[in-house]
Amino acid sequence: MTTKPTALSQESGAIVKFPDAPPEEMTAYHHVLFPGYPGFLALHFGNLETTVILSEIAAALFVNENREGVRYPDLLISFNAKPDAIIPRNGYLIPEQGKPPEFVLEVASESTGDVDEDEKRLDYARMSVPEYWRFDPSGGEWHSSHLAGDRLVGDEYRPIPIHRTEEGHYWGHSDALNLDLCWENGELRWYDPVAQLYLPNFREKDEQHRAAEARIRELEAQLHQQQNPGLPETP
Repeated sequence: MTTKPTALSQESGAIVKFPDAPPEEMTAYHHVLFPGYPGFLALHFGNLETTVILSEIAAALFVNENREGVRYPDLLISFNAKPDAIIPRNGYLIPEQGKPPEFVLEVASESTGDVDEDEKRLDYARMSVPEYWRFDPSGGEWHSSHLAGDRLVGDEYRPIPIHRTEEGHYWGHSDALNLDLCWENGELRWYDPVAQLYLPNFREKDEQHRAAEARIRELEAQLHQQQNPGLPETP
């Protein structure tokens, strides 16, 4: 029996909320959340008042009680959206936002690999998501390829070209984000072809911060020595 879509709001005026993501959907931590990519992507795109970047939050055309037609993408990016509507709804309701997200990514796991390539692909096409990407940290054990992307043409997805480097890495270009998605030794990376730079991850940002602090201490010690030439150097 098909569950009927729930109205956008109840008669009492309370907003109908999406249910939380089921535990088996929690696959984004190591490759999306822990590296800090939602934050670094937000800084890259700017316009925080209208840019939505979510991980494992519901996205659907309607709300219902049994999650029918609801997906919890490992990464969702939407421009010119309504961030203030996300929290009370506990998700991204496409009719309420007035548009589908431009970009969705799923990270493979042993339990969700087949679903990512089949059922989710069909659901995101029904939602009219312009780009749907899949990343397999296992290197093709859980998905049929290391990295794959689809671009919506009409109401069907067409494969985005994926390139293999001499180092055995893979990359493809997202028109929706104007970024390259990269599979590098099982790690997800983002490359800006305009700036010709990788977006940093948490580890790299921490290393940059520590190096900057060390350089400041070095300069302060040099200045102190110049101002006090008779004193021993500061260790």
